[in-house]
Amino acid sequence: MSNELIRFDTKIAVLLRDDLAGWQRLNVTAFLISGIAATSPELVGEPYADADGTPYLPMFRQPVLVFEGSMEFLSSAHGRVLSRQLPHSIFTADLFATGNDRDNRAAVRAVAQDKLDLVGLALHGPKNAVDKILKGALMHP
Repeated sequence: MSNELIRFDTKIAVLLRDDLAGWQRLNVTAFLISGIAATSPELVGEPYADADGTPYLPMFRQPVLVFEGSMEFLSSAHGRVLSRQLPHSIFTADLFATGNDRDNRAAVRAVAQDKLDLVGLALHGPKNAVDKILKGALMHP
């Protein structure tokens, strides 16, 4: 095993609205990050195993950073993500009232882009682009 420091050219980040309850933050993060994993298999590492050989599922090869910001900040960040055309997933407040993927997609489809009540977004892209999009966001406590 090498002790060489591993650096990544890209960043995976989640931005959550700062007024979410604890359970909502966890739920939104899990849903958002699944979109990144599903569409970017190159970000996923090899399966894990413990010393006894018990297998475990693979995870991302790099850290996932979680940030928070106001409703206004989230809306602005969403605009910056769109203008840079970076892959991203969104979670709206309407999705707290649904219980499956079909209804989730219908809830998002029913609202115009500029009217989405965003509570979170996840993105993956070059470090500098992600940093610019999230400039001013606070690391999640």
